[in-house]
Amino acid sequence: MNESDPNNSRLWLRDDGGVRVLNRGYSTEENSWKEAEGKAYFAKGPDQGYLKVSFFGPFYGSYIVFELDHVNYQYSLVSGPNKSYLWLLARSPKINEDTKDKLISKAAALGFDTKKLIYVEHE
Repeated sequence: MNESDPNNSRLWLRDDGGVRVLNRGYSTEENSWKEAEGKAYFAKGPDQGYLKVSFFGPFYGSYIVFELDHVNYQYSLVSGPNKSYLWLLARSPKINEDTKDKLISKAAALGFDTKKLIYVEHE
């Protein structure tokens, strides 16, 4: 589980109605940037945050957006198909502590084990 998106994920619409996903992260061990391009499709319609995402051919995983900053799109809470995956994604390396606490409390109330969150250091 991650508190922030270490891969700097970006989304673009695809011609086939899906979404292009680009995950980018820096490897300190290799002193270089890594990228992975994938594709996502809305599982229940474009007005719902249920996506199926693939980075490896025909294999798809769930990406469920269950909390979103609808005003400025600065943060979101995302899970996999069950409560074993949770990400608190933010557009900036730092998130307001009150906002972070509110989001973590919401995830805990929904049954996620927020004690397992890994906080990524951004320098």
